[in-house]
Amino acid sequence: MASAGAQPEYPRERTPSVESTSKEKANVIEGDVELLSKDADDQAHDKANQWYSRARPVILTALAALILGWWISSTVLKATRGRWVVQTFFAWAFIFIIAFRYIPNSVVTRPVSAVWMPIVQEPFYRLPYRTRLAMGWLCLLGIVFGSAFGFPLQPGTNYGDRAINVLGLFVFQFGFWLTSKHRSHVPWPTVIVGLFLQQVIALFVLKTSAGFSIFKWIADLAGDFLNEALVGAAFFFDADTINKHWFFVNTLSSIIFFIAFIQMMYYLGVMQWVIKNFAWFFFKLMNVSGAEAVVAAASPWIGQGESACLVKPYVDLMTESELHLTMTSGFSTIAGSVLAAYINLGVPATNLVTSSVMSIPASMSISKMRIPEMEEPVTRGRVTVDRGIDDKKAPANALHAFSQGAVFGLVVAGQILTNVLTVLSLVALINGLLTWIGRGFGIHQLTLQLVLRYIFYPVTFFIGVPRHEILQVSEFFATKLVANEFAAYTALQTLMTNGPPLSPRAYTICSYGLCGFANLGSLGIQVGVLSALAPSRSKVIAQIALSAMVCGFLSTLQTAGIV
Repeated sequence: MASAGAQPEYPRERTPSVESTSKEKANVIEGDVELLSKDADDQAHDKANQWYSRARPVILTALAALILGWWISSTVLKATRGRWVVQTFFAWAFIFIIAFRYIPNSVVTRPVSAVWMPIVQEPFYRLPYRTRLAMGWLCLLGIVFGSAFGFPLQPGTNYGDRAINVLGLFVFQFGFWLTSKHRSHVPWPTVIVGLFLQQVIALFVLKTSAGFSIFKWIADLAGDFLNEALVGAAFFFDADTINKHWFFVNTLSSIIFFIAFIQMMYYLGVMQWVIKNFAWFFFKLMNVSGAEAVVAAASPWIGQGESACLVKPYVDLMTESELHLTMTSGFSTIAGSVLAAYINLGVPATNLVTSSVMSIPASMSISKMRIPEMEEPVTRGRVTVDRGIDDKKAPANALHAFSQGAVFGLVVAGQILTNVLTVLSLVALINGLLTWIGRGFGIHQLTLQLVLRYIFYPVTFFIGVPRHEILQVSEFFATKLVANEFAAYTALQTLMTNGPPLSPRAYTICSYGLCGFANLGSLGIQVGVLSALAPSRSKVIAQIALSAMVCGFLSTLQTAGIV
């Protein structure tokens, strides 16, 4: 108790110590320095952007002039004059891309719309739906029969073979319609346009010198580009090892290099631009959703799992029809990362590129016939490319992206190596067991491929394989489905090298028909990737996965029959 006369005691104000004061000052100074450094970085960044904005027109104009000069020179010079079609196509494509950075698109779209809308589009859509549909069917029948019977026969073929091809095309479509989940809701315009585009691409590549030159140039460029990876492989091995064409050395080296390069192109924005414009084409022509167009357009270049990652924010919102098309397009094409593997096995690069591009519209039409759209897709009416990469893991620059891609390529190469090794071994185990069982019935060569080649006999017949080679070719298709396309292509090239080889017609059909990811191993990959991207849709994905694999498998065979 304080006495009455005592003054109340108030808490004394603490005098800050020298140590705490210095720490506070240090924190303040450090914060100020950090703010100043941020301001300096922002100012430097703004100055760099301003400099680039001023210099960009000059840089792009100089680049366009350089491309124009290269085109003139390469067209005039005798050594490069013969490839003028490819040079003209690519040179002027890049020039127009640069020009339209500054020229508004309306300069072209407005005059085209002024002619197209009143003369073509508006009168066409005033016609009844059934009339428009009948016109579409007539155009499709015209191009099918015209391409089948309007060109001279190739050596070793006759019009009977082509008639079987045409019949097979109709049998396939009837089968898809008959097994459709909603036959009354099949979007026939999408189906007709998809089949029509498949025929147009085949005619452009195989029946025109310009189309063949462009695709052959792309294929040769891909082969030459992928061979550059062998320089790096030679650093670790020797020239003799490279010349032996070992899968472990040559093929996996090319895959690692290619994936690293693609990752760098993604960082620079090149791949996004290519895929988005490629997807816009199918989006406009086939009336599919933006997500479907992006995935289907990207599948031949980056693969079945990676293509779905381009629309990662929307996968969990996809309808059943969209998910089915996503999987079908992945099964019906190959990825650019394994293009090197097939080329190194000896498969013509032109066949691989043409097959993948033709299978894009085919897979769309087949998938939409099998499972038509019954809901309203979220991305209908817009095309969006989103890689779905976390900002924390984003590369700092192009070289960093290349390095990250190389590590990812190593993972992919390891997956391919282990999958091929284990699947081939598993198939050998199953075949050994079947052979052991078969000997009890007096069958000494009972294998899984032997069983499936008889099941695939009618399918192989309808795509036009010569009669005496149907069983051989159907066995390659069985190997692809049970094991993978690597094993099938390896067996095909072994047969062509050691003999007796297939006829040119059978080899062409077989090389096209094997060009796709429709196999049991890829089925697990697709289900795993999409279920991870869309956990709430995992049940639906598992239910439609087998249907998508069969549709992708038959889509590739349909392409082979048309070719």
